[in-house]
Amino acid sequence: MLKSSRGGFWEELFIVSGNFGAQVMYGVYMVFLTGVFAAGVNPLFLVVFGNLVTAVVVLPFAVVLEKKKWPRKLSATLLSHFFLLSLGGVTIFQALTLVGIKKASPDIASAMPNLAPGLIFIIAACLRFEKFDACCWYSRAKIMGTLVCLTGAMAMCFLQTPSESPSLTSNLSAILSKPYTLDKAIYSDWMLGCFYLLTGVVFLSCTTVLQAATMVEFQAPLSLVVVTSVMGSLLTALWQIISEGNISVGPSTLSIARIVGVVLLGGVLVGVCVAFQTWCISKKGPVLVAIFSPIQTVSTVVLSAVLLRQMITAGSLAGIVLMFAGLYVVLWAKNNEDFTTVDVKDDPQPHVEDVEKPLLS
Repeated sequence: MLKSSRGGFWEELFIVSGNFGAQVMYGVYMVFLTGVFAAGVNPLFLVVFGNLVTAVVVLPFAVVLEKKKWPRKLSATLLSHFFLLSLGGVTIFQALTLVGIKKASPDIASAMPNLAPGLIFIIAACLRFEKFDACCWYSRAKIMGTLVCLTGAMAMCFLQTPSESPSLTSNLSAILSKPYTLDKAIYSDWMLGCFYLLTGVVFLSCTTVLQAATMVEFQAPLSLVVVTSVMGSLLTALWQIISEGNISVGPSTLSIARIVGVVLLGGVLVGVCVAFQTWCISKKGPVLVAIFSPIQTVSTVVLSAVLLRQMITAGSLAGIVLMFAGLYVVLWAKNNEDFTTVDVKDDPQPHVEDVEKPLLS
């Protein structure tokens, strides 16, 4: 059973099962986006209006549950945090991820975020947000688990072969009957897509740690989602206007009903998942939330095989096994480390904040 120094068994179970479900839903949405982009929908358009829908969905909950937690005055530091979170965590990360899905594949896109736990661990340790004791067995186990998880993610990335991904409405029998050829243009696009996805994960890791630090002063995670979603939407709209001259949806042949449906689905899904994960970060820190990302990869690979008829290679299976092994090692180490820390009376570094501990009192 999960043991917790703060909170009961049911809260722990809710956090674990909720993060598991959120990653499965992200996987479903990634596969769905394959068909959306094949139809010609502009990725930046989805970021702009999807985040507005997310803000609308989360706003009522933020007002009801967190209004008393809103600070009377916003400091310049807090405003700068809002801006950086919106720019890095919404505009840049989401735009790079969606463009990466379009150019590479949902499998690769779902594998790249598995690099985040290691990056977050390094960033948090460097900033002294994360406690690290080289003599502690659990700290060593966390490092080993993270490395195993990263190895699995890299196997998923580099043992895949670039190919054209079919859309959900494509004639699958016609696609499967084509002989496989590795076109230079396809390979270049695939490599560029991987680069976009990798860069996006770097921004995600930085903003995840910044988000945990922000919630020390701004103890309203749902309100933070609303603020960053609105600001991120505006920044993305400005980016699209500067780069493309207007806010373009895509080809004029696109169905209005389909566009509205895609925006609503993405906005509601992301809103619910992000709000929940933001709450989890306030309770357990960014490392625990990020370590669940392999589940998204597995969901995407399975759904791609079932719906898009994409082959699951031996490299994919090996990567999945490694990522799950790393996941459970880190969860085991974190759970036992938190439990044993409560009994420690003499802390050599009493003022070092640990992002894996609850940030809210």
